[in-house]
Parts: sequence; structure tokens; C-alpha cells
Amino acid sequence: MSKIRAVVADPRAVGHLSLREIDPPSPLSNQSLVQVAATSLNLGEVHIAQSSPEGTVLGWDVAGIIEQAADDGSGPPRGSRVVGMVRSGAWAEMVAVPTDALAELPDAVSFTQAATLPVAGLTALMAVERGMGLLGRRVLVTGASGGVGHFACQLAKLYGAHVVGLVRHPAKEAVARAAGADQVVVGEDASPAAAQGPYRLIVEAVGGKLLSQALGMLGPDGVCVSIGVVRGLEITLDLRAMRAPRSSLYKMLVFTEFNRETASSGLSRLAQLVAEGRIRPHIDVEEDWSRIGQVAEDLLQRRISGKAVLTVK
Repeated sequence: MSKIRAVVADPRAVGHLSLREIDPPSPLSNQSLVQVAATSLNLGEVHIAQSSPEGTVLGWDVAGIIEQAADDGSGPPRGSRVVGMVRSGAWAEMVAVPTDALAELPDAVSFTQAATLPVAGLTALMAVERGMGLLGRRVLVTGASGGVGHFACQLAKLYGAHVVGLVRHPAKEAVARAAGADQVVVGEDASPAAAQGPYRLIVEAVGGKLLSQALGMLGPDGVCVSIGVVRGLEITLDLRAMRAPRSSLYKMLVFTEFNRETASSGLSRLAQLVAEGRIRPHIDVEEDWSRIGQVAEDLLQRRISGKAVLTVK
């Protein structure tokens, strides 16, 4: 196969990202070769791009068509429409994806929709399922208009929870309500929501002072799942705030969570929910991947609240 195009780290380019030609991937026996139709950007990988060596191929989320099925016979056959996840290299025309991180797409799910599911969707799914027994319980989702938060609101609602969404700006209130939030709190911190607690589950996507405050809002057996850091990497936690018996803090990283089920299984569940109209991705930006640098810059400057999806042409 001749050279393929890919997005690589480039400190001289806008957003530290640019398109270049690279060698095509050589899939292992348990990997399928996917022709990428769409991918999406996550804040974490965009941050990584700012300090990655020049030429590093980045990207986590993949949606496209199987060009070459895995040699070991696992995974979908050639020609299948799929969604998948890799630790790096998704921002390319061709990607080698482990078959346990691939799921076939229902016809009703577009590549654009599917591209939002791997990191954001799986993070939200696993965070909400950490809550356990959510029927009739209260759940707080911070950053409720963001990619993960929007999915978390919808999934918590599907589990029968009373969902409180926290958004930073009043303009984002409608987004959180559309995702199923029964109550939306607008502000820089979650203190106005504290009186409405305690919470069985807090899906915390912001970090900083807000994470520290969230611990004091947990009820008995409640869990705060920390899934991201927007407001600085270093925080001070007063663990005395966790007064509720058996309450806990859990730090989640999506790539290390697959002990109970594979990424493939989770992606299949999410894709089916989208196909049935029970959840819907919040796509704030859809662009050709040639504009990835500017989209990444907009994401870093917090000008994008939902998912940013790039089509590969």
C-alpha cells in the first residue's frame, strides 16, 4: 500500500497539528484495518498534541469501513461499517484497530454519530454504571453540556435517575435539559446544587475546586467518578468533606476500564441506543479533517462544548 495521509503533531502549525503523508499501518493478527470515514476530537488528546514530538500520529476515535479483516478470524468481516477506539493513530485514512475495540454499526447510525461514541460515550457509560442502583436516585453531572456530560445525563436518565446538570454559562442550560437533566444549575461551582443533594452518583468532568466540593455532596454509598480535568491539574482535597458513610472517589481513565466487558461490547450497546433514538450525540462542530488545527484550537479555548467531529475525505 502506498503512503496514507494522517494528522501529526506539528509545533509550527495551528493547534500543533497538520496533515502529512505517513506509512500505512501493518495490522497484527488480532487487528482489523479500518478505512476511516470520521473521527472526533477529545480535549485530552488535543492537550497531548501540544507536547508530543513532531510527527506523532494521534487520535482515539474511529468510525469507518473494514478494509481488511483480522487474520485470526475475530472481528467483523471486510466491508462492515464499524466504530472503534485506539490508543493512538485514529486521525488517519487507515487505522489498525484491535477487534475487541471494534463494534459493527446499525444502518441507522451515521459515521458522524458513531465517531462521538468511543471515548466520550464509553467514559459516560462506565461512569454512570459505577453508580449502581440509580432508579429514583439523584445524580449530578458537571460539565453537562460537554461531550461526556451530555451522554452521562442521557444515560443516567435511562437508568431512572433524577439528573441535575451543572453548566458554566446560561446559554448551555438548554443543551443540558435536552439531554434529560431534570434540573440545571448555572455557575462556576456546584454549591447551589448542594442543597438539592445528597447524590448517589456524581459524574465530575471539570476538576479543580469543583471536584473538592463534589465530595461533600455524596450520600451514603455514593460515588464521585472523576473523568476529566479542565481547571488545572493540581487540586487540594479535604477528605473530611466525605461525611456520608461508605462514600468514595473513583478516578476513571477509559483505556484502563475494560475488565468487566470489552470496548467492543460497550460500543455495540451505545450504537444500538443511538439507533433506537434513546440517546443522541451532541455534535457542536462538524468539519473536514483538513481543519483539524483550528478545531483543536477552538477546543482548547473552550469555544466548543459538545463533540467536534471531523470527516475524512
